[in-house]
Parts: sequence; structure tokens; C-alpha cells
Amino acid sequence: MEKKKRVLVLFCGGTIVMEEKPDGSLAVPDSQDSAISILKNVEPRLNSIADYDIEFIANIDSTNIRPSDWDNILYQIKDKYRDYDGFVITQGTDTMAYTASALSLAIKGLGKPVVLTGSQIPGEKIESDARRNLVNAFRVAIMDISGVFIIFDERIILGSRASKASESKLDAFQSINSEDAGEISIDIKLKSWVKRRKTEPHEIEIWPGFESNIFVYTLSPACDPEDLEFLLSNHKIKGIIIRAYGTGNIPYGFENFFRKARERKLPVIVTSQCLHGKTLMNLYEVGRKALQSGAIEGHEESLETLCIKLMWGLRHCPNQIESLI
Repeated sequence: MEKKKRVLVLFCGGTIVMEEKPDGSLAVPDSQDSAISILKNVEPRLNSIADYDIEFIANIDSTNIRPSDWDNILYQIKDKYRDYDGFVITQGTDTMAYTASALSLAIKGLGKPVVLTGSQIPGEKIESDARRNLVNAFRVAIMDISGVFIIFDERIILGSRASKASESKLDAFQSINSEDAGEISIDIKLKSWVKRRKTEPHEIEIWPGFESNIFVYTLSPACDPEDLEFLLSNHKIKGIIIRAYGTGNIPYGFENFFRKARERKLPVIVTSQCLHGKTLMNLYEVGRKALQSGAIEGHEESLETLCIKLMWGLRHCPNQIESLI
């Protein structure tokens, strides 16, 4: 008889355990025990899929998540890695793609599934999507795959390619510049390129630590380059991401900012405002001038992944940000 699989749930709060306050707002329960009890009651039969334990990380609205929470998740996965067949992380959706990107980058040698999920509607409500997402996260966490994934609605999305695309649809996440890793219908269907589980005993390495002092700036018509030049005097800022137009186009006049940033050795990454946009900055003169002045091209990465790569790279390889991107 096949041994029953084991899953570790890393609990981070989020809408899945939220309660409605008298004023109509949603918030996580004040009590840690109450929050975990709500999660368990989303589907009491989860242990028919796998034996599981719950490890408390945080009980927060994911809007309030911090790099220290990512570090705590990394430490728990590292510490408990040999004891479980897979890991499920429950958290709010607003920053789920950032967490998924952080884990994708900071875990080396991963040979098991690490699955993130949550819900758009609190788990205690009858119309909630929590049960479906949580059950499917468990199902994927014991499959013959490895990697970091977001499980939401019918989608299985690679963690480093995920972005939240809707604040209200139950199908809230999309794969950015990539196909989904799989689909959940009557059966779970995976793409052939998804990595398989490592069957031999193995260890992972974790690289915790993320620089929180980065700045993200969105271009708009008639924006003033001097606004960004002013930021260069704030030495607390360690890196900047500019959400440019189209293929990474920057209006004329920003060349001086890029040159000054390069002199200060402050990395400035340019990405596209388009959800599925890729930067092709040599295509137009406006983009080419920015590159020649010192901009770093963001290519096809999502904003979430670029933020994480910049935050992680500033801590671990500050002189190699461009090669990391």
C-alpha cells in the first residue's frame, strides 16, 4: 500500500480567513487560533488527500506583507523540507504573485511542489471560491512535479510568471508572456515542460534577504524627468523600476536622469506598462536613447518578478543586476 503523502501548510492569513466587520469591511481575525480554525473548516476532509500540518507565518492582509515574511517562509521550507511531500501557502491575493516570485528566485535545487493559493471571497461565505482553490492546491502539492506555482480557479501558473489581473473575478491571475503550467478541469492537466519531482533524497539551498527600498515609477504624458532626478538625492533608494510605454519607450529628456543614476551606480530597470508587454528598446529611437544612457532592459518579465529580482539582487549580487534580469 502506498504511503500517504504529507503536506505542510504555511499560513499567512488573507481573504480566505477574513471576517466581515460591523462596518462592512473585511479583516483577518484578531485571534491566530480563530484564523487557523476558519482555514481548517474551509474543507474538513483535506486529510483524505494528504496528512497535513499547519505552520503559522503571519495573520495579515497580504497588503501588509513584508520581505521578512518571505524570509520566514523560506526558513520553514528549508527546515521542514525532508518531512513533507509538498508545501501549500495560503495568503491574500494582492501580493501573492510577489511571494511566488520571491520563492522562485530564493530557493535553489527545489525538487517538490510549493503551491500558493487563497480566495477572492472569504472562506466562511457559502459562495466562496476558497474550498475549490484549497482542495486543488493540495492535489497539486502531492503530484509528480516540482517548482513554485499559483493555483487559482482553473489555472496552474508558474510562480515566476504570475500576475494578479482582476480584483474581483474568481479567475484572478494570469501567466505573463507565457502559457499556463496546467489546467484544472475534471482532471488536472499539466504542460510537458513542467519539471518533475526529484525522487532521490536531496537538499535545497535558500537565499533569504530582499532590499525593500526600491521605487516604482509609472510614466504618463508630460511627466517631468526632474521628478526622477530629485529621487537620486535620496540615498535610501537603492533601485528604480520605470513602467514605460509600449516596448519600453521613454520620452526625450530622461537621458540626463539615466546618466546620473549610472554615475551613482543606482540600477534603473525599464519595463512595459502593458500587462503582457515585452521591452524591445532598440526598436524605437526613444527606447534606444534610454539604453545608451544607462537604462537596464526588463525584457518580458512581469512587474512582480522584476521587483523581486531587483530587491533580491541588491542584497546578493548588487553589481550584477543587469545579468540577473
